[in-house]
This record gives sequence, structure tokens and C-alpha cells, in this order.
Amino acid sequence: MQDDPNDPKAPDTDERRREVALFRYGVIADLVHLEPHQRGLYALLAKKAEQDFTIPGSLRRHVAAETMRGWLRAYRRGGFDALVPRVRADHGCARSIPPHVVDLLCQMKEDTPELSIPSLLKAARTQHPEVVTVEVKLPESTVHRVLARRGLMKKQPEDPTSKDRRRFEHESAGDLWMSDVMYGPKIRDARHQRQTYLIAFIDDATRVVPFASFTFSEGAVTYLSVLEQAVRRRGIPKRLYVDNGSAFRSKQLAVVCAKLGIALIHAKPYKPQGKGKMERWFRTVRMQFLPLLTPAELVSLDTMNRALSAWIEGEYHHAPHRGLGDESPADKWARSSEGVRMPGADLADLFLAEQKRNVRTDRTVTLDGVAFEVDAALVGERVTLRFDPAQKPDKRTVEVWHQGRRIEIARRVDVLANCFVKRNATTRDIEFPKAATNLPEGLAMRDLVDFDGQNEDLF
Repeated sequence: MQDDPNDPKAPDTDERRREVALFRYGVIADLVHLEPHQRGLYALLAKKAEQDFTIPGSLRRHVAAETMRGWLRAYRRGGFDALVPRVRADHGCARSIPPHVVDLLCQMKEDTPELSIPSLLKAARTQHPEVVTVEVKLPESTVHRVLARRGLMKKQPEDPTSKDRRRFEHESAGDLWMSDVMYGPKIRDARHQRQTYLIAFIDDATRVVPFASFTFSEGAVTYLSVLEQAVRRRGIPKRLYVDNGSAFRSKQLAVVCAKLGIALIHAKPYKPQGKGKMERWFRTVRMQFLPLLTPAELVSLDTMNRALSAWIEGEYHHAPHRGLGDESPADKWARSSEGVRMPGADLADLFLAEQKRNVRTDRTVTLDGVAFEVDAALVGERVTLRFDPAQKPDKRTVEVWHQGRRIEIARRVDVLANCFVKRNATTRDIEFPKAATNLPEGLAMRDLVDFDGQNEDLF
């Protein structure tokens, strides 16, 4: 049995709702940049409604066009948070279908498999009014789930797909970015050599490289820091086309893209043809840039990245590009970047990672092995910790959020200071000791004298 995402007893309810919100955004991601009343929008929704989806917490495979339209309307009104499911108004009330009605619906569906859910419900109420009375509520989604669990909702055979592949190119800057990771040269760090990775983004329409950087990791945390720098320099793309690596499948990347309004698109497994422009740029790097690196530049990431930035901005962006009709990427960007969205001042906040913790009775939470103190009023509550994952665990600034509000900045636990902290038994407030006053002054060595008035021989 599937867990109800609105059930407070379901495991990690907030996490399940976040998964549902990410799914909803993924369905409408390529439509959020269209005008609200643009012609052809409903046709696009109807085409999407024919696709099969893997819906979190549900056995259904399809989403109605009107449902998608509602999600799109909600996102335009309130952003990503508006897609998070809310608690039902009938929360706690039973919504099950009577067993005898379930048996009837299953029998009718088995006898006539081609019946759709609406047709099945209409036939059941018409032919068996004594069983399916007016008081019996039959939500279509619930009926679908019941029939699917009994194997009565067989998937229709898919139409054969064409393998025809064609070149594509978007019209304007920012319409689509591609991104991937390339193995870079090894550099010596302390006593051993370390593998470097080149994380890069390329704009499909102009071939401009928004940002690229050599790193020691290809993980999600490093990738997000490079993406943030790319957005700061060249704005927010409408779509981001990536591979299927673990960094590209991370939930944090999906959340960041949803908050920025970026449609995150994953290439089909074992189909590298869609990333041809990215692969050709990596080949250009290997042939034109890497041979130019001197031994003095192959000593650290900083020297390599300075050389890479100088080459991209000084040579690559201004060289004629055959794929652009011998126009340079910089010229094409200047000609077609009018509609690029630039980020706001809160960009860094959108890239913060989130972890949920329960506040212990000693009003502490632990994050990556580091203990932090929070407000005593939060004891026993579940809070959200927001932080920059690129910072070292013992140097992080950790924000504490509760019920959608930022409460405070968490403080690292000072075990020595806690020896002197007391809690008022009546008010439960934390009381710190007052600073001591009238302390005796210390004695100098010259003040240590014997009874005869002579300095005592201490040694």
C-alpha cells in the first residue's frame, strides 16, 4: 500500500511533499516561460497528458491537462513553494470505498477492460444504483489506484518510436544551456598527484561558455558552486540539458533549478548525440587549450582556472565559429541576449542546502558531526537547517528555519560555557551567570615577604 503524502504518520512527510512538488515542476518546467494566454498552450498540455509519468506516492501513470494547467497557474502565482501539496481539508477522515462497491467495480472492469474510469463510474451508478448509491463518493484517482493494485489497469502498448535524429539550435541566448564534466590534467598536491575535472556550461544558441572551472571533484556540491558562478555571469537559462551522472540527478540540483525557474532536462541513457555541442567544445579544449598550459600553470587549480578564463574570454569567445556561420560567440550573444533573465540579490540563498533535524532536549542539533545550539523554545520541534555545503562543517553559517520562518543563526556548542548555564525551573528560560565583581587582585612576587620584612628565598 502506498503512503499518503498528506498523512502525518507517513515517513518523512515534508520530504514526500517536496518530491511531489519536484515532480509537478518537472512536468511543467518547459512551459513556465510561456505567456499565460499564449496560443497553443492547451494543445501542448493535451500532448503532455498522453505521456506516461512515474508519480511519487501513486500508481497512476497519467496527469490530466487541466491538472497541469492548475500547477502552471500555481507556479506563476507563488513559485516552487506553491507546488508543495497542502494538508487536506478532510485530514483525518476516512475516504475509503466500501468493499462491496470495490468488488462491483473490479468485476465490471474485468468484464469490460476497455472502459475508462469515468465511463466505468457512470455505468456503475446507472446499472447498479442499489449498490452505488448517491452517498458513496468515488474519486477517480482513488478508483484508479484500487483497480491498478488489482492489476486491472494494464498499460497500453507503446507506439514504435522513430530513431530519426536532426540537428537543433535554439534561437536566443539563454534558451538552453548544456553542461557536462571532462577529465582534466593531473596536478601535484603535496606528495601525490590529484585528478582534476573540468565542469563547464555552454549556451546552445551562441556557443558562449557562461562559466567553466577545473575542480578536484565532480560531485553535486562542487557542480552547484560552478552553476552559481555561471548564473551570476550570464543570467538564468530557461533550460539546462545534462547527463545522468549522480551530480546531475541530485535532489539539491532539482530544487535549485525549480526555484530559479530552470527546466532540468536529462539526456537519454546511452544517447550522447544530444550533447554534441558540449562534446565538441571539450575537444576544442583538449586540442587548443591544454597544450598551451605551462608547467608553472599546472601547479594548482587557481593557476589553471586563471589560464582557462583568459583563454575563454580572450580567444574562444572572439574567434569565428563555423557552427555560427563564422560569427563569433561574443557577437552572437550580444545580438540575441536581450531576453536573458538576470538573478536577484538573493541568488546565494537559493543555492543553500537544506537538512531537517529534530531539536534535542539539550536544545542542540548536529550537522555533519558538528553540534549547534538553537533557541530553547524549539526543543522537541523539527527544524530546517539551511547552509552552504561548500563551506567546511566547522566553519559554516547555519540558518534555522521553522514553519516557513527564519528563526536565527545557529551557534556552535561551547561545552565550557555550558558548564555555567542554568535553566529557570518555572519559566524554562536559559539563565547565564552574571559577571563576577570585586574580585581580589593578585599578588606580585615582590609582595611575598617573610615576617622579618625580607623577601623570602623561594628557590
